[in-house]
Amino acid sequence: MTIELLDRDLALPGSNAYHDQMELLLLPDEVKGYERGTNQEADLLRLRETADGADLNAMWREFNRVVAMNNADRSRLVQLLSYRVSNDVERVYYPVSEDFEEASEFGEPKGVRLGRPFSMGFDFKWYDLAIRYTWKFLVDATSEELRALTNEALEADNRLVFTRIMKAVFNPANRTAEINGAAYNVYALYNGDGTVPPQYKTTTFDNTHTHYLASGAGTVDSGDLDDMEEHLFHHGYRMTNGYQLVLLANRQEAQVIRGFTVAGGDAYDFIPNGNVGGGILRDPKQIVGQPGGSGIPGEIGTYGPFNVIEEEYIPAGYMVAFATGGEESLGNMIGIREHANASVRGLQLVKGPDNDYPLTDSFYRHGLGTGIRHRGAGVVMKITAGAYAAPSQYA
Repeated sequence: MTIELLDRDLALPGSNAYHDQMELLLLPDEVKGYERGTNQEADLLRLRETADGADLNAMWREFNRVVAMNNADRSRLVQLLSYRVSNDVERVYYPVSEDFEEASEFGEPKGVRLGRPFSMGFDFKWYDLAIRYTWKFLVDATSEELRALTNEALEADNRLVFTRIMKAVFNPANRTAEINGAAYNVYALYNGDGTVPPQYKTTTFDNTHTHYLASGAGTVDSGDLDDMEEHLFHHGYRMTNGYQLVLLANRQEAQVIRGFTVAGGDAYDFIPNGNVGGGILRDPKQIVGQPGGSGIPGEIGTYGPFNVIEEEYIPAGYMVAFATGGEESLGNMIGIREHANASVRGLQLVKGPDNDYPLTDSFYRHGLGTGIRHRGAGVVMKITAGAYAAPSQYA
């Protein structure tokens, strides 16, 4: 037998609700309200499948597996920029060079010290996104429609993580985080805040040193890339020390960089990789280019030590250069703080109030924060004749 329901539910804001009539199969063993003389609506609405026959609880389990895969397989660019940290505060030591000295007959030598310590913090906030499924939506929705909504949530999570990283990079102001009742600095890249970067070999710095640069002109030129390379190089972030150097640029700047050549007065030739238009054939016996590239999404080629990535999330008129020690290496620039409780780390699909139907009124939740530990491992440049200012979307 069937029952026709004509009442229309009031959907919550943002709900996916179809305001259509529906028919649900009424199974005799589900009529349990008779025990009190009433057939309850909750006893009737035992919705188990989508319109194309997919089990809703099986889809709940599928979505949780997809979320787990998403947490394990973050985008390669994010992995090269960051590493995971669960501590809210890290104790960092500036290195102190201690050299051997000539031994005396009675003297004691100087001891090796770890360095000068300071504490740096990571902020942390919870973020969530609701995808609400009313029963009226679920009765007519197909499994592919539900998967499409889940994909939207996963993409929103990727944007959240990348945007939080970019805000930490582009904003030259230090932040503070209140942790256990105490305020800790959450640092930007070197920004002239009075910190003296540690000496690297014979290179010394003063307390005005900054990695937020202005190009001095309205169009990018190769000298700008050379300046950015130097700001990484003089802190020891160089290929000979095991780092890979990456340049992120908007298409506006990337189109200009494509034209850099030694013949045109630039320090290096731009060399496109084989995934973007192939190599450059200069003579019948020589192909110049990197057929495979580095595998970083968006890579268009190399300029000198830089793998050049065209990334539209970088605002026009800005470039970011950074050194990476590899995917989620502790030598990477940014720490992504996750909760100390491992069970709530990463993106989570949180079930609704009905345990029998967890997909109904479920939502996605992610807690994270950022902080820059390696303050010299990145440099940001604004292409302008004026001074550096953070772009509005990442201020």
